[in-house]
Amino acid sequence: MTGPDSFQAILGIMLAIALILAGWRMVRGPSFADRFVALDMLTAVAVGFAALTALSTGRGAFLDIALGVALINFIATAAFAVFLERKRKGP
Repeated sequence: MTGPDSFQAILGIMLAIALILAGWRMVRGPSFADRFVALDMLTAVAVGFAALTALSTGRGAFLDIALGVALINFIATAAFAVFLERKRKGP
């Protein structure tokens, strides 16, 4: 295993650990907001995995996938923030 290959393997392991921890927080989160932050983290890890896959395979299409997931994640986070603000103000 060469230097870049071992570096990619270490990054993959670190992303897998982040995936497991964020998944655990999503399942066990004490509030709805904590679970949504964990979902936000899961999508960030998915973007990281797509970028790592693009790096290891040399295909730029995985970067397009990462960009699409990041944009959808941003829109979902903004929509959830609006939902929480409306919920806090009450009817």
